[in-house]
Amino acid sequence: MVDEPIVLISDPAVVATPVVECGEPLHDVREQPALRLDPRKADADGAYSKLRVGVLERLVMAQAGLPAGLHLLIIEGYRPMAVQQAHFAEYEAELQRLHPDHPPHEIAVLASRYIAPPGVAPHPAGAAVDLTLCTDDGVELDLGTPVNASPEASSEACYFISPHVVGPARANRDLLAGVLSGAGLVNYPTEWWHWSYGDRYWAHATGAPQAKYGAVASRTFEG
Repeated sequence: MVDEPIVLISDPAVVATPVVECGEPLHDVREQPALRLDPRKADADGAYSKLRVGVLERLVMAQAGLPAGLHLLIIEGYRPMAVQQAHFAEYEAELQRLHPDHPPHEIAVLASRYIAPPGVAPHPAGAAVDLTLCTDDGVELDLGTPVNASPEASSEACYFISPHVVGPARANRDLLAGVLSGAGLVNYPTEWWHWSYGDRYWAHATGAPQAKYGAVASRTFEG
């Protein structure tokens, strides 16, 4: 178990953070040759490869901070709201089966460790990216768990600060965190692979008075 207090994205203080949409477009990761894109989350519309321009710019900055031979490997960026809603509902149902005595509001909070509630989720805003590290040859580094490992499947080793992650995996997490936080992104601490900029969780974590990016339709701001 991870004992250090963690602010979840379902926390009322995060949910209450105002959003003042800046209208920044979604751009394709593939327009940035410094970044690598993995196809495992590919969808018919190519939504997974889109991110707000400000997020992409910061990922390019982070990539420049990595040692030679290592690369950020982008797994998923923008996620349409309908997909977010389906993921959250599915995980809530799984948790309800595991914890039949928990009331719905507790299940919703528990679910937010792994899938953000649709109303506050940063992926539908194009503000969040799931990523890892890889070599020149595309071989993924060991970061302790696979990307998208659930708290249940990983015994909470998916948490960034998990005490069970040591040695090279811990060093690789620290390297990833160093370049991404240095570029202005923030981590969701229950998912080592999830980083964001401009969303409500970012605003809460950094003390910004408001978020820059709210949920968008996939073509609303596409540039």
